Amino acid sequence: MKTLIATTFLALAAVFTVPAASAAGYDGDLESANIDVSNEAALQRGAKLFMNYCMGCHSTQYMRYNRVGRDIGLTDEQVAENFIFITNEDGDPVGTGSLMTNAMTAAYGEEVFGVEPPDLTMTTRINGEDWVYTFLKSFYVDESRPFGANNEVFDNVGMPHVLWELQGWQEQVVDEDGNERLELVRSGSMTPGEYDRAVRDIVTYLSYMGEPMQLDRQRIGLYVLIFLGIFTILAYFLKKEYWKDVH
Repeated sequence: MKTLIATTFLALAAVFTVPAASAAGYDGDLESANIDVSNEAALQRGAKLFMNYCMGCHSTQYMRYNRVGRDIGLTDEQVAENFIFITNEDGDPVGTGSLMTNAMTAAYGEEVFGVEPPDLTMTTRINGEDWVYTFLKSFYVDESRPFGANNEVFDNVGMPHVLWELQGWQEQVVDEDGNERLELVRSGSMTPGEYDRAVRDIVTYLSYMGEPMQLDRQRIGLYVLIFLGIFTILAYFLKKEYWKDVH
């Protein structure tokens, strides 16, 4: 009985917890992403932002266009029109069943950025959703860097602040207590609240990409736990019946 109870609690922990984030070496406080992967509208907004601002450099080559479209409520026609910007060897757009690669070669990426831009399919599984959320909000002006920007979460990051048109520009300032913080010195096209939601949408989309089956996993896991609970009750009464005549 004790073994069965312990197994049940372990199954519950496996179903409703997420992997611990490495936070990529960052030892500061992370902001909570507070995402909801079941929010289809957020997934669609996040996909739109990712395809327009991130996909040019970062692929998500472990997913297929039509799978993503189906999961977030888009038709193949909508996916072909809004997601696919690369062509095959004949110069025609790739099909919706293709893997989500981009046109940037590894050699060109290393030449421009000093390192090949990583694939982002698993980035929230590796670093954690809070880390990615805080990272996308933590760019600031740094003229010493090749692209004029640095990041508090990832020091000396080798990428530009691609969302600067939305967020604007931040600078590092020191408060009266000597603590560094970021201050918005040039506004973007979004208010801070709107930008927070945009970043949350991107993280929601990336969280889905990292584990497309997570909602099904939780649903199936709940059914398993219900079965184990009912089985435990039946096993208990069966044990009483077998042992009632044993003194």
